[in-house]
Amino acid sequence: MSSVYELVLLLLFCGLMPLVFAAGNQAECPPSFPCGYLDNISFPFTQTERPDCGLLPIRNCDDPLKHKMIQLQKNGEWFQLVRVAQLFSSPTTPLTTFQFRDTNLYHLLQNENCEAFGNNYTLPFPHSSGFAASLYIQYYTTLFRCNRSLHVSPPTNMHNYTECPDYDLYYNDNPKAEDASLRACTKVLLPIKDTPDANNPFTFATADIFTKVELTGECADCHYRRGGQCQLDSREIFFCATANSTFTIIGLVVVVALVAVVLLMVLACSFRKKIFCMENPTHRIIEGFLKEHGPLPTTRYSYSEVKKMTNSFRNKLGQGGFGSVYKGKLHDGQVVAVKILNKSEGNGEEFFNEVASISKTSHVNIVRLLGFCLDSSKQALIYEFMPNGSLDKFIYEEKNPPGVARQLDCKLLYDIAIGIARGLEYLHRGCNTRILHFDIKPHNILLDEDFSPKISDFGLAKLCPRKESVVSILGARGTAGYIAPEVFSRNFGAVSHKSDVYSYGIMVLEMVGMRYNSKAEVNCSSEIYFPHWIYTHLESDQELGLQNIRNESDDKMVRKMTIVGLWCIQTYPPTRPAISRVVEMLESEVELLQIPPKPTFSSSATPPAHFSSETNDNVINENTSV
Repeated sequence: MSSVYELVLLLLFCGLMPLVFAAGNQAECPPSFPCGYLDNISFPFTQTERPDCGLLPIRNCDDPLKHKMIQLQKNGEWFQLVRVAQLFSSPTTPLTTFQFRDTNLYHLLQNENCEAFGNNYTLPFPHSSGFAASLYIQYYTTLFRCNRSLHVSPPTNMHNYTECPDYDLYYNDNPKAEDASLRACTKVLLPIKDTPDANNPFTFATADIFTKVELTGECADCHYRRGGQCQLDSREIFFCATANSTFTIIGLVVVVALVAVVLLMVLACSFRKKIFCMENPTHRIIEGFLKEHGPLPTTRYSYSEVKKMTNSFRNKLGQGGFGSVYKGKLHDGQVVAVKILNKSEGNGEEFFNEVASISKTSHVNIVRLLGFCLDSSKQALIYEFMPNGSLDKFIYEEKNPPGVARQLDCKLLYDIAIGIARGLEYLHRGCNTRILHFDIKPHNILLDEDFSPKISDFGLAKLCPRKESVVSILGARGTAGYIAPEVFSRNFGAVSHKSDVYSYGIMVLEMVGMRYNSKAEVNCSSEIYFPHWIYTHLESDQELGLQNIRNESDDKMVRKMTIVGLWCIQTYPPTRPAISRVVEMLESEVELLQIPPKPTFSSSATPPAHFSSETNDNVINENTSV
């Protein structure tokens, strides 16, 4: 008998479905809808499932792992949607803006490719005739692309960029300004994120485009006064589609029946989703992370894709406490380093912390994150490949075969020190969000084919607004031997960007001495804290007697690095220079640098016994008690 009931219910369901869809087409559009990290948004946006309810469809609203994508015109390209802002000065006068990313332009700007200046950047109408709305770029500037054969002579208030082949660019911070000498040049309109007053247009041009939506008067009246939808009829003529108020009896019956069915389905789905979230805490972390930081501006790969790009993890480059690193290749042939993370106890917080930090950066001395993988419990990070590996293998003789550490001469070490300082300066001052690294050490400095340094491993990094210099952290974080005193004991002061400066100073002194800072051997018999030894020699103007010093120029560079390193490891944060000042000191003459006060090399200012350098690879995380 039960099978008969099941058959009747199935037939009833199949018979009602066409009526359900018919009634559904008559249903009113929701006043707003949730869309992940964009929160609740409303007309003129709509979900792809209800194209009749708006002008700008958005997809992936229900998927926390995917970028939210927007389509600017019917059957057009989909763009990554970064943020949405909607204000209402009155019930019928909305102000709608949104920011989207043009991926093609983004890659051109990231690589400083002059093809970015090849054409005007314009926006389409949401519909072919622009009957309902228009889109405008909010922040843009006009550049003049002048072929060098023209020999133009622009006014002195124009900036000039000459690194592009065949042509020069001229621009200033007044996009309406135009000089007669530039009339033969081609105008190029580009979106910007900052005032166009820099010598390099790649610093202010942007692919994250702020866009303003303006509705036509009749569309605004239709939607906000009459409660209708802005549409075109078959003749491409505008009409305002209002809800049909006359439902048939069968329609009402269907709707009432559906309410009960839908309620049961919603309850079942909610119950299932609640269980899923309880059983999968990583899912909750992903939701919270994306809501706080927005979409991840990098490619996500599946674990099967990672396995394929590494040829089933055949070429292992190294291993550490975090996991293992393998050499791989993307589908376009680019060689990459794939870091497979060990399963973390923090449900992915450290993983997302690294992705969030490094994906916000773009600097020659910061390693580039090309993608990531979060597939169930599998976590991986895909970086650009650095053929020379990490700095530590070139400066620690005790870790390497004879002669390896001597491959880097004083000039190269000096250039590496400046490059690292510039990378840190960018993290502290150049990003929209200040990034404190908290794990600067030779192991986390990678070297490309030209030995140009790149800061890597942002697992312990901390994000904070640019105006804030002091951060709050739980416990100590960093690697033994490089942790600033204030990080493991607040008695020394507040934790800030000066904590990175301390770690940098220790590392520079290790580069000078070619050894771990607490393992410097003196007279081949005793051991002494290396900064103490080198300060004593520097203060008494003794010969440093360090390897790789071959002439007076080398001696000056080493002394300069030593003085800067000792300034950086001053015990109390206010006495250390900011990293921007460190760059200035390294680029100045050594005779102009003052020898700093002697740092406190007692046990109160150096890491406790359980932070000894013998456990140099032991990373202290946020939850370590102090």
